[in-house]
Amino acid sequence: MKRRQFLKTAGVGLAGAALAKPAIAQSMPELRWRLTASWPKSLDTLFGACVTFSKFVSEATDGKFQVQVFAGGEIVPPLQVLDAVQNGTVEMGHSAQYYYIGKDPTWALFCAHPFGLNARQQNAWFYDGDGQKLIDEFAANFNTKCLLMGNTGTQMGGWFRKELQTVDDWKGLKMRIGGWGGKTLAKLGAVPQQIAGGDIYPALEKGTIDAAEWVGPYDDEKLGFYKVAKYYYYPGWWEGGTTNHLLINLAKWNELPNNYKAVVQAAAGYANVEEQARYDARNPLALKRLVANGVQLRPFSQPIMEACLKATNEVNAEESAKNPNYKKVLASIEAFRNDENLWWQVAEYSYETFMIRTRAKG
Repeated sequence: MKRRQFLKTAGVGLAGAALAKPAIAQSMPELRWRLTASWPKSLDTLFGACVTFSKFVSEATDGKFQVQVFAGGEIVPPLQVLDAVQNGTVEMGHSAQYYYIGKDPTWALFCAHPFGLNARQQNAWFYDGDGQKLIDEFAANFNTKCLLMGNTGTQMGGWFRKELQTVDDWKGLKMRIGGWGGKTLAKLGAVPQQIAGGDIYPALEKGTIDAAEWVGPYDDEKLGFYKVAKYYYYPGWWEGGTTNHLLINLAKWNELPNNYKAVVQAAAGYANVEEQARYDARNPLALKRLVANGVQLRPFSQPIMEACLKATNEVNAEESAKNPNYKKVLASIEAFRNDENLWWQVAEYSYETFMIRTRAKG
């Protein structure tokens, strides 16, 4: 090959390499984002989902995409995560969307609401039903992209200083309860309080509230509620499956290269499965320890459950009549729930009922 021809050919190759390098750089930019959570670091289930997500994103991008995680209160108060993401104070957040019913009660439907979907049904609705499409449409009004990133499973009904013997015992009872369930209890005469997780214990200890719910045995034991309330009720009918979401500033999300979007979605999906797995694995032993410490387990009576369902239906009808978004999302959930429960009655419920009846005692 002649020298001039060689240089010309090499020049084309070098030019191609020069053009390729910026393209690669553009698809793998170095990013440093912040994620603020609604949880204290002591809750290694909820806050742990954020840690898992951050680690996954970093490792999948060879450290080019770093997400620094902050506990509730370190950047903004725990119940202001949506505001921080929406206005760009941080790029990401992790929260339970029912904390933001003051902005629009529709948020609760994407998280947990009385007598709604259980955890697996939630995943099915989001991943293979209309859930993700509906939350994309709704959250865009808040400059936010939301992805599933955790579920607690069915929660407990909470900690009470006194037994609930009749429906009338709700009257005047001051209870910390997150989300939309408080609206139902208000119809029965209760006084709902929305208090961040780290502030519940002192309120219960001082008698500022008469009862409190959080999640379930593992987290509740960590927060020490059994030390100041004796009666532990179940089930948490207002949280049959509580979805936590990764919140992303929508403008920032739209700027991400597609490969980074895929990494974020995969990381959130992994954390979604892991969080519920941790609860399912850890709650049984925690429940045993609580009972060994003198906690009195109590089921909500059938009359109480029926009164709560009736009140819930009234709340749903009232909100649907004045809120088109709420009506649209609720209709999707109810139709999905009816089909899901038919299937669960045939397979899951009948199998688990048999296994529970025949489980080894002790």
